[in-house]
Amino acid sequence: MPVSLDAAPPDKQPSFDQAIDGGAIGPLQLRVFVLCAMALFAEGFDAQATAYVAPAVAREWRLAPGALGPTFAASAVGLSLGAALVAPLADRWGRRPILLWSTFAFGLLTLATAFVSDLTGLLALRLLAGLGFGGAMANAIGLAAEYSPARRRNAIVAVVVCGFGLGAASAGGLAVWLIGAEGWRSVFAVGGVATLTLGLALAARLPESLRFLALTGNHAEVARLAPEFRLTTSTSPAAEPAPLSFAPLFEDGRAAATLLVWGLFFASLLDLYLLNAWLPTTINIAGRPERFAILAATLMQGGGVAGAVALGPLMDRFGPFAILPPANLLAAVCMVGLGAGESSVPLTLVSAFGVGVGLIGGQNCNHAMLSDLYPTRMRARGIGVAHAFGRLGSIAGPLLGGAALSSHLDIRVLISCCAAPMVVAAACSAGLGLATRGPGRAQPNQR
Repeated sequence: MPVSLDAAPPDKQPSFDQAIDGGAIGPLQLRVFVLCAMALFAEGFDAQATAYVAPAVAREWRLAPGALGPTFAASAVGLSLGAALVAPLADRWGRRPILLWSTFAFGLLTLATAFVSDLTGLLALRLLAGLGFGGAMANAIGLAAEYSPARRRNAIVAVVVCGFGLGAASAGGLAVWLIGAEGWRSVFAVGGVATLTLGLALAARLPESLRFLALTGNHAEVARLAPEFRLTTSTSPAAEPAPLSFAPLFEDGRAAATLLVWGLFFASLLDLYLLNAWLPTTINIAGRPERFAILAATLMQGGGVAGAVALGPLMDRFGPFAILPPANLLAAVCMVGLGAGESSVPLTLVSAFGVGVGLIGGQNCNHAMLSDLYPTRMRARGIGVAHAFGRLGSIAGPLLGGAALSSHLDIRVLISCCAAPMVVAAACSAGLGLATRGPGRAQPNQR
């Protein structure tokens, strides 16, 4: 008899769920977490490389300040389309194949960027790579969530998502050396080759989601992958993959929570991508050496890793909606300090780290919260569409920064004003606490 995880009554969960949620984390789960984190590491490196090489590209091609704004936005447009159109395919075809093909796609396109000769080619390749970024991120997060026990899911997913920040920070550290030694193209060459090598490792070692396999009735593969997970049979038929409709995101009390998640992701990603794109250039324009500009941006990414590691366990203990609003408010305060830090090196560096803790660390925890909000049958859609809506903010952010530079507006004023979206993010995360509370409403930790 097939197993039906999502159809099982809450008080009679199959032993399969009990094995994941109540048992110890085993070698199979650890392998999934590490591989998903590595996929996000590669994505963070490849996605953020453009910002780190931007000053060198502008010098070589003699571009005006702000000319690379459309290129930054193109990557975000591609990521938005990938999250909306590619990532949800995993609810029908599985997490593994979509993650694999997305990773190979953005690896090849990143490698091709090393050979680009003009701004149009750079924009086109970053747009196409974004499709792979969007498909990979949602499914790496979803796969990690589906292998995580409920009691530790927030912490595990938040730490796995740190892979993206670590990759972005590594791109900065490596760019400092590579640009001086081999030129900016070498950053994309290294990122592309490393990603393709990782893709081969994923193809060899990454399993499909056990929850997805069980939901679609593939017990033979579940038994092969994890024979220690004894399956309880059910008279319910295996669920057919649901039509790829977004209507279920608004059913069963999820409408308010879905809209608030979209607002949270829009506000957070607007600020995140504005800073990712323009922080190194801004600090460099303010008269600081390029190495200092990259150091500040790298500290922000490192703060994101520290924030996720600290905030994830707190979310598991106190709940996401007690932790996320203060994290967003911390980012708002540090944003003001970052914008006002021109005359003080320590203030700039401390503020950059604090923005990373509250903004990037908080966004990592947003992913963990989101993976709990939707059950297996619609998780890729829920994560993907939230990312797609958030990418509207990530498109607006780089364009706002580029427009500010092109119009000679002091972009540090704009960075200070970015405190406002973080206040909105704090309000949305607090509202989610109300929207998911009470009978008939979407609840976290759903299967």
